Amino acid sequence: MTLNDPLANAMSSILHSEKIGRTTCVIKPVSAIIKQALGVLNEQKYIGACTEVRDRKGSSLKVNLLGAINKCGVVKPRFSVSKDSYEKFEQRYLPARDMGILVVSTNKGMMTNIEAKKKNIGGKLIAYCY
Repeated sequence: MTLNDPLANAMSSILHSEKIGRTTCVIKPVSAIIKQALGVLNEQKYIGACTEVRDRKGSSLKVNLLGAINKCGVVKPRFSVSKDSYEKFEQRYLPARDMGILVVSTNKGMMTNIEAKKKNIGGKLIAYCY
């Protein structure tokens, strides 16, 4: 199995596990971007705690699911977003105003679009979740 986008595979794995009613999901391979994006989803209470499991084959993430995700995915291509243009992408990727989050990678770290608007900084769109 070839993995062209590990973050997209992780998000789709979480979404499929949520839809069939599982309480945990194992994500492999692990990268810093995946950990940071899942950290943002954890802060926003979309997923539970993530623990890294190391074995002789490498490491994987075990994610506890809360049943709070209706849809999640990655933004391809990773659009650059300025501090003034979050509205356009919120309308494109989120179902309604004040519902869901966009995960944005900024020079101050990975955060939600709401935090980025408050701090008045732009960045690159990574993922969405609602």
